[in-house]
Amino acid sequence: MAEDDEGHALLIERALRKTGINNPIRRFRDGQEFIDFCESQAGPGCSVREAFVLLLDIRMPKIDGVEVLRMVKNSERLRNLPVVMLTTTENPREVDLCHQIGCNAYIVKPVTPNDFTETIRSLGEFLRKMEVPSLAGVS
Repeated sequence: MAEDDEGHALLIERALRKTGINNPIRRFRDGQEFIDFCESQAGPGCSVREAFVLLLDIRMPKIDGVEVLRMVKNSERLRNLPVVMLTTTENPREVDLCHQIGCNAYIVKPVTPNDFTETIRSLGEFLRKMEVPSLAGVS
């Protein structure tokens, strides 16, 4: 999860756990942290064997979510990584741009806490059923 807002990150993780998702959740506080992680996993002797889904906010410091999405979808190694934009931004141009770049889903975070939690629970149900490709063996 690349999410700079601590409160949103906690709500997202709690709601996902309530849907039965018990996988490790790694949080990146900005786009640069996610890129650094990806680069560290691509070095000699590093092998990513797990399957990942990236929950990606658009408005983040250092490198924003749109640029992270571009990097992922332009990367030979990461292009099959499913990316769910999970953001407060509902600007139609940004929604269209993210889909053109290749996001797999775009979800607007509701403003009220109850609606936010319900949206994340629905996402969790979807993620539990989603088939996700492993990044192993991709160079």
